[in-house]
Amino acid sequence: MSPRLLLSCGDLSGDVYAGALTRELRTLCPSLTIAGLGGPEFAAAGGALLEDYRGSAATGLIEPLVKMPQLLRALRRLVSSARIERPLALIVIDFWGFNFRLARRIRQLGVPVVYYIGPQIWAWRPGRLDTIRDIATRVLVIFPFEEAIYQKGGVPVEFVGHPLVDLVKPSASRDVFLRRLGLDPAAPTVAILPGSRPGEVRRILPDLLAASDRIRAKVAGAQFVVARARHLDAGLFAAVSSPVVTVEGQTDTVLASADVALTASGTATVQAALHDTPMVVVYRLSSLDYLLGRQFLKIDTYGMVNLIAGERIVPELIQHALTPEAVADEAVSMLTDPARVAHIREGLERVRARLGGPGASRRAAEAVLKVAGIR
Repeated sequence: MSPRLLLSCGDLSGDVYAGALTRELRTLCPSLTIAGLGGPEFAAAGGALLEDYRGSAATGLIEPLVKMPQLLRALRRLVSSARIERPLALIVIDFWGFNFRLARRIRQLGVPVVYYIGPQIWAWRPGRLDTIRDIATRVLVIFPFEEAIYQKGGVPVEFVGHPLVDLVKPSASRDVFLRRLGLDPAAPTVAILPGSRPGEVRRILPDLLAASDRIRAKVAGAQFVVARARHLDAGLFAAVSSPVVTVEGQTDTVLASADVALTASGTATVQAALHDTPMVVVYRLSSLDYLLGRQFLKIDTYGMVNLIAGERIVPELIQHALTPEAVADEAVSMLTDPARVAHIREGLERVRARLGGPGASRRAAEAVLKVAGIR
């Protein structure tokens, strides 16, 4: 019988990391079977989908309640699979609300658990360290400052580096890409990234589009490209109209071709940093999620690039601070002030230096196989 692993991820970025990890695992151990909760990237890499995360993706504290039936179904399916075909290890990728419940049940079956891309305990509820210590055989972290936090909490941990270092590759040069869209490669270009989940797009995109009008009025020739995540319904982008252009599934190419990015907080900020693109970080939760969540926050900055840098190198406009006027002011400043852009890029260079070198997914795969007893 071929060796078997179980895997669980629950959002777009997790699926990307799961795909990269699965490719490395199958390279190191070609006979390996990997099944679980994932998406198209995991499946394309050779993973067997027991459940597709796209039916249960949610943000905040309230949206997951709506998705509870789908989440419970996925939980039961994965636990049943583990009972029938005992995996050598479970890999859970981020997605805390679901994955810690799954990991607890699988660990009770005597199966070791690798938590890849551990939950952001430095931002939310440090008490989760106790839970992680109980459920995780090993935690693999992608940011260097996380390792000491887990070590201090007595959790076996390893810093493997950020998988995006290997994955952020534009499909075309700025000149080729913008000309293909009918845009001018010499003109100031602004990328608009409103998020990868429907709720994010609904709450964020209208203000970013309104900001684009204000930017265009102040910066001659400014042009705009919206990066639409591949799985999102086109209806969410119905408000986007000429001269703003929308492209699907080409986030890295959009970022690499932009002078400034207006981006939802999250993985896209790290992508922007890897492309050396100055950015305005924005985010808005539902009002109830914001009121409930703010009491648990242990940090005063949200953008991942600022957290990695240890200082605020790019502006953040969160919740009520996210207005078209504020976004436009920050973007116009970056488009017209070379000194400010140079300062931001110095900070982005420090961020890139802290993400670890190439090979993060390979290092993570080697750690997983070691825990599984395969290597």
